[in-house]
Amino acid sequence: MAKRAIPLSVVSNLPPSRHLRLSGSHFELGLRHGLAHREAIQRFLADRRTRLDAVAPAAQLADLSGRIAAHAECIEWALPGMAQEVRGLAHGAGITLEEGYLLQLRREIAGYQAVPTAGDCTTFGRLAGACTVLGQTIDLNGGMAPELSVLEITHGATGRRLAMASFTGLLGYLGLNDRGLAVGLNLVLAGTWRPGIPAYMLIRHLLDEADSVDDCLAVLRAVPLASSRALMLTDGRRLVTVEYVLDDIRITEADASCHANHFLHPDFVPRDALNPFARTSSLRRQQACEDALRAVPAEAALERYFAFMDAAPVHVADTGDLRRECTVGTAVMQPRLGVLAVRQRAPVAATSSPVAARALQAV
Repeated sequence: MAKRAIPLSVVSNLPPSRHLRLSGSHFELGLRHGLAHREAIQRFLADRRTRLDAVAPAAQLADLSGRIAAHAECIEWALPGMAQEVRGLAHGAGITLEEGYLLQLRREIAGYQAVPTAGDCTTFGRLAGACTVLGQTIDLNGGMAPELSVLEITHGATGRRLAMASFTGLLGYLGLNDRGLAVGLNLVLAGTWRPGIPAYMLIRHLLDEADSVDDCLAVLRAVPLASSRALMLTDGRRLVTVEYVLDDIRITEADASCHANHFLHPDFVPRDALNPFARTSSLRRQQACEDALRAVPAEAALERYFAFMDAAPVHVADTGDLRRECTVGTAVMQPRLGVLAVRQRAPVAATSSPVAARALQAV
């Protein structure tokens, strides 16, 4: 029996131009997305190939066309609807199909980073009935704060609705759907990454197709995964963390969980490729998040969660170095209530602006 749809609401401090409401078939969703952000997408692509030239080792960008084509072939076979959406995006934005795929594949193309990382998302979740919550920092390199977007998506054929945080030209990053399912993510490093379904597109596909944690686990086992990630999933009844290295998947379940960037499942700990500097940061953020979550009552307002994500070490400061990850945004979701709250963080150059400071207090 299908779940009853939950009304969705989104609150953010993003400007109206970064909040897109899209509806239609997959192609139409992509077309409308591309048209709405045409100028931003073209600008981002022209900025050192979506800033990959500034953050990724040159070796990772060799044979870029061939690598994109290999991923695209997997996507077109495994997720034909998403492939149609990429085509619509490219058409609407006035870019090539290869560029449309590049926007979806940036993190997989970059691969393992040669420079030390300070952080790459800290995620937490807690089961609490209607107050069930899933939240996280959004930690990325490449100066991505201005690229943050919010998408509200309605599928024309089914009426299914999603609310997602995303970035310029990206079809989805984290979010929830109107069936009460929410998905967050963390970077973890292991294995030899390969052509397949990139993590951000995977999350979008889960929210498109799944009604529950059980549904998600079935989907995860049915698609060729490109890399390594940790996903946190909740439908208000179960809260699970899925760590995967390509098609090798491990699942842990609890009523409350936190995850930074080191593997937690004992089967994966020996395979962890996180460098020592990043591991130290990850362990500190993990402990700080666990301590903070225990101190927040289950019925607390969302502001209590944002408050601890805004404090070091969970918040990773922007040093101005594009190669280093920093907290570009934060998100809190209440899937049983259909709420997605997103805050954009001010880039380092804007933190002294009174206008920017007031905007960050608006959510």
